[in-house]
Amino acid sequence: MATKKITDAEIFSFPAFDPAKVTDTYREFAEKGVAQSKEAYSKMKTAAEDVTKTMETTLETAQAGTVELGLKAIDTMRVNTESVFSHMEALLGVKSVAEMIELQSSFLRKQVELNLEHAKSFQEAARKVGEDVAKPGKAAVEKTMKEVKDVKVA
Repeated sequence: MATKKITDAEIFSFPAFDPAKVTDTYREFAEKGVAQSKEAYSKMKTAAEDVTKTMETTLETAQAGTVELGLKAIDTMRVNTESVFSHMEALLGVKSVAEMIELQSSFLRKQVELNLEHAKSFQEAARKVGEDVAKPGKAAVEKTMKEVKDVKVA
């Protein structure tokens, strides 16, 4: 077998360096980076817009619900006030202690029933407002979870 003698020039020489290949590779890398950055920005922008819409809807619903609960509370106070004034007028016409006790007992019984009715009504309204306020956030989370499930890992 003949062995080939390696010269010093071959040992210390640089392989062929092609700047065009490096430029093409760098350009391709940069273009991919820009495309990925644009895609990521687009997704972040869309997500931020979705979150903003969800927050706006939630706040609008909460405001409307607060107004509804406030009006219900005012109506409850109005009914109670009218009931008390009617009772006071009836007490002014009492002719005996027995009549006053009967009137007072009847009034208290009606007030308890009325307050229970108002409490149930207020509780139902508060439950509905709570559900309405939570609805946009719940929908956003469900949408996000669906999108996460649909993402294919490369």
